[in-house]
Amino acid sequence: MTQPHAAHTTPDADGTPAGQDDPQGTNPAHTPPAELRAALTAALGQAARAWLDQALDEAAAHPDAHGPISVWELRLAEAGRRCGPAHADAARVLILHAAGPGTEALTRVYSQGTADERRAVLHALPHLVPGPDALPLVEDALRTNDTRLVAAALGPYAAGHLDPHQWRHAVLKCLFTGVPVDCVADLGRRARDDGELARMLADYAAERTAAGRPVPEDLHRVLALTQAHRPSRGTADPHGKES
Repeated sequence: MTQPHAAHTTPDADGTPAGQDDPQGTNPAHTPPAELRAALTAALGQAARAWLDQALDEAAAHPDAHGPISVWELRLAEAGRRCGPAHADAARVLILHAAGPGTEALTRVYSQGTADERRAVLHALPHLVPGPDALPLVEDALRTNDTRLVAAALGPYAAGHLDPHQWRHAVLKCLFTGVPVDCVADLGRRARDDGELARMLADYAAERTAAGRPVPEDLHRVLALTQAHRPSRGTADPHGKES
């Protein structure tokens, strides 16, 4: 498979917080496509709804390409203009879901697309790729300095397929770049009883304290999650006998 190249892009100009740019606060990576379409349809005006219906029909029909690019790929580029920046991610994810591209096509769209289109591919992964084949896209996004790409990369697909080492460093990347850890799917489950993550967090906190810099509040939140299921110190068993 062709490997994507990390792009060092900046967040979108509309200023929308990472992971919060979809209709009625929905996240397209976490929302079933039928629910996402219902929410988007309710949020769009008549002209935008008509365009979306046509785009989804075209994607589902797999029409011939204009040159080497499929019609549904062209619609991805139009989504922001047709549906507005606030709804473009959801529209693009729905188009991708209707087209049902394989990993090779997703990689092409990601590699050749804008930051907005890359983010849509990342959001669509849990709906389209059952196994780990698309992990190179997640890994690429995590190498960028685009906080919205980083946030999109850490959805359910990453939660299900990143190995522990990669996942821990992704959490630290959030702390480094200011991406809210609320964007990290299944954070509580994966952080639970993770002693290595706790050590990494403590080391990072110590480094910032020594440098006279504030420790991110999210660091304390994640550190608490790593310890949430540990028995209290001095207790040998769940019945509370002293050790």
